[in-house]
This record gives sequence, structure tokens and C-alpha cells, in this order.
Amino acid sequence: MKPPQFDKAAVRRSFGRAAASYDVAAVLQHEVCKRMNERLDLIKHQPALLLDAGCGTGNALPLLRARYPKARLMACDIALTMLQKARERAPTPWLKFFLNQKVMEVCGDIEALPLATASVDLVWSNLALQWVNDLDHAFGEFHRVLKPGGLLMFSTFGPDTLKELRAAFSTVDRHTHVSRFVDLHDIGDILVKRGYADPVMDMEPFTLTYPDVRALMRDLKAIGAHNATQDRAQGLTGRARLVAVAEAYEPLRRDRKLPATFEVIYGHAWKPLPRVTASGKKIIDIKPAREP
Repeated sequence: MKPPQFDKAAVRRSFGRAAASYDVAAVLQHEVCKRMNERLDLIKHQPALLLDAGCGTGNALPLLRARYPKARLMACDIALTMLQKARERAPTPWLKFFLNQKVMEVCGDIEALPLATASVDLVWSNLALQWVNDLDHAFGEFHRVLKPGGLLMFSTFGPDTLKELRAAFSTVDRHTHVSRFVDLHDIGDILVKRGYADPVMDMEPFTLTYPDVRALMRDLKAIGAHNATQDRAQGLTGRARLVAVAEAYEPLRRDRKLPATFEVIYGHAWKPLPRVTASGKKIIDIKPAREP
């Protein structure tokens, strides 16, 4: 069955309203960003142009600027107010001049990147892909804008994410209240289908704890993670339903806290170098023989 589609206008509004509160509540997003950056320690790559796809408030930009001081940075997000917050992380104007580190800002959808083909050396995307309607197409867009030999580095949520909240809401109605997330193996298949080389995937579970369901939902609202599916229930969720959801969640309480699971999927892959020239001739990679 095809998962519910996102209303992109609702997604844009939701993240736009959350720009001011995002950084305080986005504890997990910041931690995953740090862990993604650490994984780059093991990868030899020096990009000239780097795209942060779904940059949010720009939390990754200082880390990427420090790692690749000679690279030009491009920040892309669907919500203009998120980009405006990201701008606050940029160096002061005089420092930009001396370091040549101006961040280019692009307000756009990562499913339709307004960028030239083969223009980017590294695409970085931290916990943004779970908001696309067509993951296959989004990875195709990343592949399109990458130069041959370019690197894709990403994280997204897996299907166990917010499984407790999803189960609790399922006791009150049949509407979609928690998004459906794609499995790690399916993502790997998409990468291969889209022509990426040497994909590497792994998963890490996180459990955050909350005093009650309302606290969890406040955190989700603060980072813009509203239910924005097209088949969502319209209007406010009634108090009686919220009470029923809280009662369904309550048996999971341990040590006076309610758990919320987040399954984080990490991945990276390369856009391979061409095997033929523009004229159709095969490119043969000849390596020097090793000395005995």
C-alpha cells in the first residue's frame, strides 16, 4: 500500500512556524548531525561545492565549514524562515570576505532541486528525507546534481520511529497521525537502482524519554514535525482523543518516564565516474603494477 502523501504547503508552514523554537527542541537532530560529521573522518573527499539539503536552521554549517574550509557552502530548505535562521550562523561580513565562506541560500524542495546537473561535489542531508513524497525521486535528484566522483551523505528515520505514539493513536481512530518511514534495506535498493556506487548503510536506535505524551507532542511541534499528510484528520484533535492516546501510551511508562523510539538510518554512497567518454569510447583505468 502506498504511504500517505505529504501536503508540501503544510510542511512548509509547519517548519516555517518552528524556526524560532527548533534549536532548543532538536536535541536528537543535533546529536545525529555530530555523528554524521564524525563519520566523515573515515572518508577522503575534498569538495569544492557542498550542498546541505534540508538544512533547517543550519546546525551543520559550522561543522562543515570547519571540516572543509576551502569549500563553498550551499544551504537549501523548503521553509524560508529556516534559511533566515541559518543565515545567523554565518560568519560576520568582514570574516566572510577574508575566508571566502559566503553561504549560498536556496529556498526549494529537495524533490525538485533548482540546481544544475553535475554541479555539486558533496550532498549532505541530515534528517530531512523523511519529509519527501517520493524517496526514489529525491535520491535521483541528489544523483543528478552530484558531479561524477561526488559523495552523498545522509540520515533519515526508519520505520520504528515513534512506534509507541503511532500505536497509541491507532486506538482512537484510523487517520494517519505519525508518518510512515522507509526501511533501511529498501533505501539501499533505491541507491543501487539510482546508480550510486559503494553504498554503506547502518542503523542506530535512540530512545528519548518524556514525563507525559503532551511533552512529547510539544517537542515534535517545536521542531516542526506536525502531521502533514494529506489524509490527516482536519481541525484540532479533541481533548477526549488526547486523553485516550495518553491512556493507551501509559502502560509503557518505566521509571516514571514514557519512551519515544527514534530509529536513525545513516548512509553514504558515491556517484561513480563515467565508464565511457562523450564520444562513446570506453574509459579503462590502468593502475601501475606493484613493485615486488
